[in-house]
Amino acid sequence: MRTIGILLIAIGVIGVVWGGVSYVKDRDTAHLGPINVVVESKDRISVPPVVGVAALVAGGLLVVMSSRKGARLIT
Repeated sequence: MRTIGILLIAIGVIGVVWGGVSYVKDRDTAHLGPINVVVESKDRISVPPVVGVAALVAGGLLVVMSSRKGARLIT
């Protein structure tokens, strides 16, 4: 659960700070003898700020709850 919480915190930070992730994808490739022609498209995965904040809160709760689980006293 702790690793899922850390992952959610990372996604939340990306969503709040950068608003998403951009990546480049090769769409078409043409081999014309010794020349290679590649068409790349730049795509973006947008993360709304509300989702980023929710992921931060949920991740924080998971990390805190997983650390408290091991710290319980036996009565």
